[in-house]
Amino acid sequence: MKKSLLLLSSVVCAWQLACAGDLTGVITLKGTPPAEASFASKMQDDPNCVAIYAGKYPTTHFYVAGANGELADVVVYLKGVPSASTGASAAPATMDQKGALYTPQILAVQTGQKLIVKNSDTFIHNVHAMPAANPESNQVQMNGGPDLTYTFDKPEMFLKFKCDVHPWMFAWVSVFDHPYFAVSGADGKFTIKNVPPGKYTLEANHRKLGIQTAEVEVKADGAAQNFTFEVK
Repeated sequence: MKKSLLLLSSVVCAWQLACAGDLTGVITLKGTPPAEASFASKMQDDPNCVAIYAGKYPTTHFYVAGANGELADVVVYLKGVPSASTGASAAPATMDQKGALYTPQILAVQTGQKLIVKNSDTFIHNVHAMPAANPESNQVQMNGGPDLTYTFDKPEMFLKFKCDVHPWMFAWVSVFDHPYFAVSGADGKFTIKNVPPGKYTLEANHRKLGIQTAEVEVKADGAAQNFTFEVK
């Protein structure tokens, strides 16, 4: 009996994988977002930043939108699916510190997946992870020093990273206990790969613009769902 159940389970899993489809879409921003804030007042007191930017200082990137409203940095994910993390075997995600900024500033990983943090700058940083559900961590990272590696055991949205040496440096990492998520790119597009057939609740979450939800049905040929966020 036990062997039969195991065989049936294997057959079902193989069928789901064979019939899995990609869930795709485009995120669009409607309206004009607020002006981004310049880091000039903070960076101009730091000799390293003065040397890098020569007076042309960067700004915040809360609303990363293209000429036609293509909205980047939206975290899109299946809501309420069973825990099925493949993070331990997934390729590591990478976050760099370059130009006294985190790159990327929005990313997503699975529980158990490695997050590699690099320091490409010629000066010191400290990497301060400030989660709500996972343990806090604060580590110094020298220029030219070894990469730092993080893993998180519990899911949470927008886990904050900051640098206490450079207080304008922030990044936000969303952690999921399944592989069915994506972050929209500069073209506004996202792809969640290999979703088993079925009906799901799909959420699109922007850190400033909030959450939108849609009901989708994924079939063997996949599914598509677009979202439009509006600045009021």
